[in-house]
Amino acid sequence: MRETSKWSSKPMRSFVSTLRIAGTPVVFNVNGDAPGRYEIYQYQMANNTTEYKSIGHWTDQLHLDISEMQWPGGTQEVPSSVCSQPCRAGQRKKTVKGIPCCWHCENCDGYQYQADTYTCKMCRFDLRPNANHTGCDLIPIVKLEWSSPWAVIPVLISVFGIMATMFVVATFIRYNDTPIVKASGRELSYVLLTGIFLCYATTFLMISTPDVVICSLRRIFLGLGMSISYAALLTKTNRIYRIFEQGKMSVSAPRFISPASQLVITFSLISVQLLGVCIWFGVDPSQAIIDYQDQRTTNPVMARGLLKCDISDLSLICLLGFSMLLMVTCTVYAIKTRGVPETFNEAKPIGFTMYTTCIVWLAFIPIFFGTSQSAEK
Repeated sequence: MRETSKWSSKPMRSFVSTLRIAGTPVVFNVNGDAPGRYEIYQYQMANNTTEYKSIGHWTDQLHLDISEMQWPGGTQEVPSSVCSQPCRAGQRKKTVKGIPCCWHCENCDGYQYQADTYTCKMCRFDLRPNANHTGCDLIPIVKLEWSSPWAVIPVLISVFGIMATMFVVATFIRYNDTPIVKASGRELSYVLLTGIFLCYATTFLMISTPDVVICSLRRIFLGLGMSISYAALLTKTNRIYRIFEQGKMSVSAPRFISPASQLVITFSLISVQLLGVCIWFGVDPSQAIIDYQDQRTTNPVMARGLLKCDISDLSLICLLGFSMLLMVTCTVYAIKTRGVPETFNEAKPIGFTMYTTCIVWLAFIPIFFGTSQSAEK
């Protein structure tokens, strides 16, 4: 065995020695494989021609001549060689199926924010994402400002209306005992002027900053002014109708046409409106709320919370419903009294007023509900 071993080692030593003499040493790795030797070429363009240019080689390690390399755009900077670039702030990683180390970057858009590396979540209803969608900020709260054109114009009209109403009241007081004022029904005229004054004054409540007190006053006075006005007109028109209908049958005067009776009838009608408001307070106490849905735009930057009273569109129409009932009833009596003598000068102006009022309300209701959900409301 010892002699065989010596004999077999001689040819191997002779073979290795021969390769070294040729200048090519033989080296084997741990797997018994010879190391690789490679020439590295890059496909380049020069003088409108393309060629493969040697830029380095590999023998045991990489030997690369960076200055001989070309990259798109003519830059010398070596492009990064990664499967996926890091995501920016406000973006989540969406992994590629089957390649866990690669991903796509998706923006957290709309009202979403970046909760963690792989998740976008919706902000709370009263919040909106910040500029880079890494968190949520409070949505600004707005209300109708006194300096807004939508407030200035109604205020100017209301001031003019209040001044005109006060001028008429002062005129009635100055000539309170004249035949013209007496014939017009002083008591109901003062009630009617009070209702008109409240209608104009309610404008200031509608523009004021909503709180519990303002919202409560809105519920009371929003329909009260019109109820007072229409109740006075209805009582006056009903009185004219009963007088002429009674005159066709007998010479005796109808009942309840005295000024005191007229005031009792008018205030009885007004009390129905006040009773309805009291019931509403008991069922649903008034409060100011912040509505984040009305101005929740597609672009979160434009989102606003609207400070307003908790009076819905349906509640508003119900609040004005009794006034509309009085208006329709007054219009019916105005139609019935359209044939009274010309010298009885109250009936025709009242009739004309009620006809135009009905037209305005018939146009207002569908327009109001038709635009209640629009962005321009």
